[in-house]
Amino acid sequence: MSRSVRLLLGLAVAHACASGTAIAQRTGYSLEQIKSYPFPGELATAASGTHLAWTLNERGLRNIWVADDAGATPRRLTAYLRDDGQEITSVSLTADGRRVLYVRGGDHGANWDGPSPNPASLPVAHKVELWTIPFAGGTPVRIGEGDDPEVSPRGDVVAFVKDRAIWTAPVDGSVAPTRLFTANGASTSPRWSPDGTRLAFVSQRGDHSFIGVYTNDSTPIRWLAPSTSRDASPRWKPDGSRIAFVRRPGSGGAPDSALVEQPNPWAIWLADPATGAAWERWRSPATARGSVPGTHGGTNLQYAAAGRVVFVSELDGWPHLYSMPDTGGAVLALTPGRFMVEHLTMNAAGTLLAFAGNAGSDADDIDRRHVVVVRTDRAEPRVVTAGSGLEWSPAFVGDGTSLGFIGATAQRPPLPAVMPLTGTLGSARWLGNDRIPAEFPTAQLVTPRRVLFRAADGLEIHGQLFERPGDSTLARNGRKPAIIYVHGGPPRQMLLGWNYSDYYANSYAMNQYLASLGYVVLSVNYRLGIGYGRDFQHPSAGGARGASEYQDVVAGARYLRGLAQVDTSRIGIYGGSYGGFLTALALGRNSDLFAAGVDIHGVHDWTAERARGLLAPDQYEKAPDQKQALETAWRASPVASISRWRSPVLLIHGDDDRNVRFSQTVDLARRLSAAGVEHAELVIPDETHHLMRWANSVRVNQAVADYFDAKLARRSVRVTGGVGARR
Repeated sequence: MSRSVRLLLGLAVAHACASGTAIAQRTGYSLEQIKSYPFPGELATAASGTHLAWTLNERGLRNIWVADDAGATPRRLTAYLRDDGQEITSVSLTADGRRVLYVRGGDHGANWDGPSPNPASLPVAHKVELWTIPFAGGTPVRIGEGDDPEVSPRGDVVAFVKDRAIWTAPVDGSVAPTRLFTANGASTSPRWSPDGTRLAFVSQRGDHSFIGVYTNDSTPIRWLAPSTSRDASPRWKPDGSRIAFVRRPGSGGAPDSALVEQPNPWAIWLADPATGAAWERWRSPATARGSVPGTHGGTNLQYAAAGRVVFVSELDGWPHLYSMPDTGGAVLALTPGRFMVEHLTMNAAGTLLAFAGNAGSDADDIDRRHVVVVRTDRAEPRVVTAGSGLEWSPAFVGDGTSLGFIGATAQRPPLPAVMPLTGTLGSARWLGNDRIPAEFPTAQLVTPRRVLFRAADGLEIHGQLFERPGDSTLARNGRKPAIIYVHGGPPRQMLLGWNYSDYYANSYAMNQYLASLGYVVLSVNYRLGIGYGRDFQHPSAGGARGASEYQDVVAGARYLRGLAQVDTSRIGIYGGSYGGFLTALALGRNSDLFAAGVDIHGVHDWTAERARGLLAPDQYEKAPDQKQALETAWRASPVASISRWRSPVLLIHGDDDRNVRFSQTVDLARRLSAAGVEHAELVIPDETHHLMRWANSVRVNQAVADYFDAKLARRSVRVTGGVGARR
């Protein structure tokens, strides 16, 4: 049996074999220990009172936890005690805080819809369902299948989306859900009026969309200035007299260049929900910077107090907050500076905004997140969680005198916290410290160091360097092997501590683990990512238009080669999704720089992803540069470099991936086999892009470490019962 085939068979879970003990002895902690961190998310607060709720993923056991701002100990509200890969999302509380609602099931990070994933391969699959439970405790009640819940301000009814329609049910689940109304298209994005008597929604109709307002069964749906445009994001004025919404051009028109970024203009409209009359109040310039922001929440439209409309735009080259009177007039830039705005929330009074931004007085803050608060009518942003940690997901508590958020450091994994709005991070009360397992190696984690290097075209690139102090057992002649990590997205940013995304928290843990094994690890924040301004995120010739971002990966490799402690013949590379694409591209183009790689659910052929839109077989008109665009997309694809691919690679993919088609890896494997390139495979049946089972994420991480140990550390792999182990 060949070495390649043995690796293919043997790269599986190693945590149950003798190698686990050997690794722990070498590093001080095992992969299971670093992966034991609890991960909180979905932080929600009540409109009144001091109640908070959040999700907590503990080794794949996802549950709702609750607490209040009066000092009570956090407690687990639900009891899901199986690592079945079913996520919990859309957590919300009724206005009085007496009930918690949530959605269980689905894959909310996926690019297309479908049945709830079944990564545990259970004979009876789960469904995407809405649940309710008293804050005080009790048994969860299933409201019904559905998603995207919106609790009425009255606290008695919840609206949600099911089967392309909007349904309602009592928040206690005492009565079966009913379909609220019938309308053409797909009804989405329900939004209650402030008094809970009317419901605004988006009616998706393919190449156009409308904003509708439902009142009752005897009143026709009111359409707000219907047109050929695509309308979205309905937001009620606090007194219910107006609705603000975003308008973009409808689909269609003559095909544009496929190789040049086209402006994506948009406008803010105000409408009278009683008559349907509407007026344009602001229009973006038809420029790249005037386009819909490509960061979290997009335009982030908000209707604030005193008739002010708030939104995010990149007019100055950064995703920033702007405010204007709803009667029209001057637009006020609320957050000037070289930082970005994401994860925006507004207090109940509509006077304050809180967001996560890479802002602060420390130069390293550009690679962190802190909570920032700003008034809706004044350009005076204030970083309220300044320090060397990272904080995100702000939420005003009750009357807005306190602020909830989630925070971490380079060593301590994320925890929810509450602090007085007028306080500092030192006054925060951290919730759930006791959920961090005793075996979690907090004290043994390294603090990544911000490093800067320049790509071939002169662009400055940020990276985080992970390295364990002292000698490495992997060193030869004083030089250590090194590994480059490339994130996915690509609109993502790796940080100087635990990441706010569960996917990238896993990557951060993995980079720490590889450093603990003795590797020098460099995480590269290549162009196309967020955090460094719009021009950085939208470079020319990026992605399928030429992969200009690849030169940043090469620059990272050359930076490592310039470090005295790095063995230049033992540099590996790994990443998932877009990072898998860049890993495959690196191995295909530069096997001279990269000795081995692990490609996790990467894109390998851009023409397979873009051909349908570019070729438009049922359309007479074609993009003016269609042929050149397809040729460019092919040259930017890893499969175009198979003839130069020499370095071995491990391919990892779950075959229920809803973000990157599994066929991308099937095709690459066939091509590598035909070219005689050494490769191994780890395929996980029924798993998705996001590795939703904890056991599967451990399995993948172990395979990554095993592969680099075999290829860069030259440790032998023993195959026993389908398990690869060091010896």
